[in-house]
Amino acid sequence: MAIKKELLDKLSELRKFALKSGTTDEKIAARCGKGLMTARERINTLLDPDTFQEFGMHVGHDIRGFGFDKKTLPSDGVVTGLGYVDGRPVSVISQDFMVSGGSLGSRHAKKMAETMERARTLGTPIISINDSGGARIQEGVKSLAGYGQVFKNNVLSSGVVPQIALIAGPCAGGAAYSPALMDFCIQLRKNSNMFITGPEVIKAVTGEAASLDQFATADAHASVSGNVHFAAEDDAHAIQIIQKLLSFLPSNNLQQPPHRLSEELKIESDPGMNALVPEEGRTPLDVYQVIERLLDAGEWLEVQKDFAKNIVIGFGRVDGMVVGVVANQPKFKAGSLDIDASDKAASFILFCNAFNIPILTLTDVPGFMPGLAQERGGIIRHGAKLLYAYATCTVPLVTVILRKAYGGAYIAMGSKDLGGDVVFAWPTAEIAVMGAEGATKIIHKKEIDEASDKEAKYKELVEEYREKFANPYQAAETGAITDVIEPSETRFKVSLALRSLLTKRANFPSKKHGLSPL
Repeated sequence: MAIKKELLDKLSELRKFALKSGTTDEKIAARCGKGLMTARERINTLLDPDTFQEFGMHVGHDIRGFGFDKKTLPSDGVVTGLGYVDGRPVSVISQDFMVSGGSLGSRHAKKMAETMERARTLGTPIISINDSGGARIQEGVKSLAGYGQVFKNNVLSSGVVPQIALIAGPCAGGAAYSPALMDFCIQLRKNSNMFITGPEVIKAVTGEAASLDQFATADAHASVSGNVHFAAEDDAHAIQIIQKLLSFLPSNNLQQPPHRLSEELKIESDPGMNALVPEEGRTPLDVYQVIERLLDAGEWLEVQKDFAKNIVIGFGRVDGMVVGVVANQPKFKAGSLDIDASDKAASFILFCNAFNIPILTLTDVPGFMPGLAQERGGIIRHGAKLLYAYATCTVPLVTVILRKAYGGAYIAMGSKDLGGDVVFAWPTAEIAVMGAEGATKIIHKKEIDEASDKEAKYKELVEEYREKFANPYQAAETGAITDVIEPSETRFKVSLALRSLLTKRANFPSKKHGLSPL
């Protein structure tokens, strides 16, 4: 006996209603006219064609009163399910602003929480597209409880599966904390904002006049607060970033990254690397040029490009092997480590370690940033985060000291004593407690004061100190570094080191968890 046609017609009608967010073609067209995709368009653009399996299409709201007994909120304002990106499964959450402003109610939150639970069970990355007006006021405390369930699942998923958030519309108040708990956050430059309190509340409470452009936009978060890792021009660009990011990441913490190891390593010198090194030690070395020559062509994705520019982080490949790169950038603040740079690098290192991604460190650092603002801002505590991150690593750690490596900052940048497996140094490396000028003033203070020509004596002693200490050979003699290499040898030396460290196994004392200097 065939199924009744009216039943199939009803199913078809309900599906069409949900797929169109319960709205009209005109409203959908108006949204597209603003350069915004719908919730389902975002999912379909992200995923491989015809791979999306939706969960909870017919879930409805749980509002009592306020006239909602006669209203239907398709899928309760959020689309969830499973699909594939480049043949690999991912779990997807996409809030639907066209349904009650994408507001979060109890069932909306339940769908999000169940998606994250399923992701942990299956070992799939979580992609969460945020486009919501916030908590559904009509549900009262039930919507607040829903946020708690979402946050709890973000934390439970941390370090188990990669979590990527996209801010594709409004994301205000408590809603902002879910992206903050995730590993990477992407925000659209237009038609999106993220904040805890808006301009009106700030004005009422503090008396400050502040526009959303100053603190809620993608550019503000990407360059000032550091809350956003990537700023995207539009939905399509954001999705491309997600796809590129996923290409470097394992699906979960039990898998290795998607290495594309070549069968034969190219043991070839790169004379162009020698040419990059400035003759004068005070001339900044652009670390991007070093990164470009070290990594495979087209295999570089920088993270937090516009935040704390004195340090560079990102993903790449060396002869097909996925690496996380951490590099001082002497072109900004001389490459010194300040509060923001320490936080930026520490967070990235912890992520790489959690997901089995080897770390390549490029060191050219004169020290931690001096200054009253840094000291009062807690540079000790923030710098300790970087030390903690490296010291907890069990993944392969390969470090190349390019030029300056002074004091505690030298230790903090993946040094051998902190856990670096292989530490190379260029002949230009200056590994010392501090720079020659400062050290000379301390060590030879009496001798300089007693000299008839203090300036000439000072310069003489600076050169003497530099010749004796401002080089890599004392460190090599003591075993503090693995080897001194020519810049031209860097790529194949690094590649060999990374390949040999693939079988690394490290154990730490049994404990519930460490206590990072948050």
